[in-house]
Amino acid sequence: MKQRREQNKKTKQWARQLQRGHAGTGFALLLGGFLLAAAAGLLPLLLDYASSRAVAAIPQPHSPAVELGLSGGRVLSVGSGWHPGRHLFPAPAFALVAADADPAKVAGALETGGADEAVVGLAGRLALEPGSFDVVLYRLVLHHIAYKQPLGPCFSEAASLLAPGGSMVAIEPGLWHPVGAGLAVANRAGLGVAVHGTPDDVPLSPRRLVDEARAAGLRPELHAVTYSWRRLSPGAQRALGALDRPLGSRPRSAAFGHTLMLLAHKDRRPVRE
Repeated sequence: MKQRREQNKKTKQWARQLQRGHAGTGFALLLGGFLLAAAAGLLPLLLDYASSRAVAAIPQPHSPAVELGLSGGRVLSVGSGWHPGRHLFPAPAFALVAADADPAKVAGALETGGADEAVVGLAGRLALEPGSFDVVLYRLVLHHIAYKQPLGPCFSEAASLLAPGGSMVAIEPGLWHPVGAGLAVANRAGLGVAVHGTPDDVPLSPRRLVDEARAAGLRPELHAVTYSWRRLSPGAQRALGALDRPLGSRPRSAAFGHTLMLLAHKDRRPVRE
């Protein structure tokens, strides 16, 4: 009897230790997951403090005009702001039309020579002639629109405004890059303003960009403009920038770029069903 009582006592002690161990493991996993999420979300903020905010002048290998094989044409820059992208489609070869909801911004683009024409209007609701552009450019615009509304109308409008053989160009921050993933975690945790200064920076999934283009009847082609990040030191930017040319246009690796470039092409002839 005494031996049995001792054995039962030891069994209960082992059970209590095992229970405490499981509880401790569960707590450790929960704490570890929280710290990992917090670290991912705060990574951009920490790097902001640790590095210069100056943008290093590192050339990017993927120019939309070069990738499209264009030497000229008519370009619509939607959500153009003060800088509609003249450096991507230089004059006089390209006629650039700036479209923005803010009249002062498109007027400023005209005054500085950044645009040849100006249109005041909202993306997805522009009163322009269908088929009148060789390129419809969204340069760092869609990820702000995605904060407030679906992107489908923007893609559908681009498909309508493009001439046969034309292309939509979207240059946007990627969700699958570590910085984009960290910002997405921060946004979900309500820390977007603290981390990036604004709540409407929504890194976009490369799959979403490709799917939206296909839904609008366009043929998508994805590139990574760069795997680097402007908040890193110039040396770090150069090191990561070395990946841009060899990996930036490969279908699988392009999806993990920090800055993505979607080229969505309109067929020259209607597709027969």
